[in-house]
Amino acid sequence: MTVSQPLRAAVLGFPVSHSLSPVLHNHWLKTYGIDGTYSAMAVAPEALKTALNGLRERGFAGCNLTMPHKEAALPLMDDHDESCLMSGAINTVVIRDGKMIGYNSDGFGFVESLKAQAPQWSGGRVVILGTGGAARGIIASLRAKGAQHFVLINRSKDKAERVVKQFSLPSVDVVDWQDRAAALAGASLLVNCTSLGMVEQLPLDMPLDMLPANAVVADIVYRPLITPLLQTAKGLGLATVEGLPMLLHQGRLGFEHWFGVDPDVTPAVYQALVTRITETEV
Repeated sequence: MTVSQPLRAAVLGFPVSHSLSPVLHNHWLKTYGIDGTYSAMAVAPEALKTALNGLRERGFAGCNLTMPHKEAALPLMDDHDESCLMSGAINTVVIRDGKMIGYNSDGFGFVESLKAQAPQWSGGRVVILGTGGAARGIIASLRAKGAQHFVLINRSKDKAERVVKQFSLPSVDVVDWQDRAAALAGASLLVNCTSLGMVEQLPLDMPLDMLPANAVVADIVYRPLITPLLQTAKGLGLATVEGLPMLLHQGRLGFEHWFGVDPDVTPAVYQALVTRITETEV
């Protein structure tokens, strides 16, 4: 009689102790009564290929990737979906029939979070701060959901212009960083895709006075949970979208591939992550 082995997945990073993924996935495993495990593995950059092959050899269902592995993993995949090409990075690996398949769930996670927190959002004029991997994934997903016009603002204008060429955006403006406040006139959605405003990072200086009253302000930063950008937006009576639910929805993609269930993003799992964040910041 063959005894079935528990399904296994992990997050690989360096460092990795800060990752919230084990809390998230183990909460879901317990909630759905799934015989599985999810762990964190510290993997140095030079050991990534060996570590990924090790997961395959040991029968893992896959893994998440966090810094600094997201871009380095792309050429190590046997296959990948379009989300990886759009973002230039991988954060989810599925091991199926001995092959490693890469995905990027940034865009999916953001759009699902946006729908949940601000279902009235409009893509008429979308202002994106930053042009990193997360920003590129979000741009691709918003465009797929019908966003009509993008305004890209980056401290390096050249990087923003490269994104325009990469996506062949039909309706887009690239705005100098110093002109960011004026670029908000008429915006329907503002998304901060930079690390500015994060705990231990530089603050984000972003006046919001030019935003229309029906605009939505989103921040992918979740440490702190309510960033200064979101606090300012709330003070102006604007609808806001927090960053932590994006992480929760991102996790759904991998969990469904590895464990066979598309998990619900509930207040209980949100609170589990908030508790973990609070513990690590004490």
